[in-house]
Amino acid sequence: MAEPVSKTLALSGGVGGAKLCLGLASELAGPDLDILVNTGDDFEHLGLPIWPDIDTLLYTLSGRANQVQGWGIEGETWNFMEALETLGGETWFRLGDRDLATHTWRSQALREGRHASDIVASLASTMGIEAAVYPMSDDPVRTQVHSDEGDLPFQHYFVRRQCEPEVTGFSFEGITSARPNQTVLRTLQQGGYRRVVICPSNPYVSIDPILQVPGVWTALRDAVAPVIVVSPIVAGLAIKGPAAKMMSELAVPVTALGVAEHYQRRYPGLVDYFVIDESDATLAPEIEALGIRVEIAPTIMKDLQHKMTLARHCLALEAM
Repeated sequence: MAEPVSKTLALSGGVGGAKLCLGLASELAGPDLDILVNTGDDFEHLGLPIWPDIDTLLYTLSGRANQVQGWGIEGETWNFMEALETLGGETWFRLGDRDLATHTWRSQALREGRHASDIVASLASTMGIEAAVYPMSDDPVRTQVHSDEGDLPFQHYFVRRQCEPEVTGFSFEGITSARPNQTVLRTLQQGGYRRVVICPSNPYVSIDPILQVPGVWTALRDAVAPVIVVSPIVAGLAIKGPAAKMMSELAVPVTALGVAEHYQRRYPGLVDYFVIDESDATLAPEIEALGIRVEIAPTIMKDLQHKMTLARHCLALEAM
């Protein structure tokens, strides 16, 4: 008799996704959690490969993340940036001294011909992370923000321009030729996951890039495992990041319902459960009218206990 499937797959972007992943990692044995991470935010800066969402997740899971910011390293120092500023260098994207070690090591690994998946696995192992962390693809995908100021690479929009330009849409350079992570895809196709959790990350620039890698969203839709989405919008606000501003500028209702409609319209039949905060409970009937079951739970993750509580709500959801 075959052993029951116990593995969970999480899809994550940056800070919000990393928070729930930490909750899931706290509730699951290491081998029972796989995490597929957005790489559309990646870019080269100062000659170094910067992988923001990957690093935020790794620092969070390893206990290194700055607890106030949610990104970067706790107790970071900034000697390099201060010296660079005196030379007139670009300092709009701040790289801490210890964070630089990650980027420099990764740069060397890439020059040696190592693939992104191998590099991420090595970093996770070195940091003592038991969950398996995978980039969405080993091939480069770069998010472009279409705005009233023209097209901007994501980090130029997000960090350099502080999300000020009004967005009109998004595209992902390289997405049509990007190959999905084969380990995750194979596990999906073989029925190796008990559930899939789409973390409360920005649906447009954190989750869409993952789902739009060829073959990914349809494999998720066709898998036996239920797909559970946690809304990143609570009471009309994004807990972290520019999702609410983006939705408003795209003329999308800035509500959990607006997020659910985006997933249902762009990826019909994908979502089985939609987790909303207790403050949005009145939206449940409209979301269920889309053919999606609703779970109401406290979704604001202020500390580890809140992260673990939300994780338990997600882990309790089973195939219908």
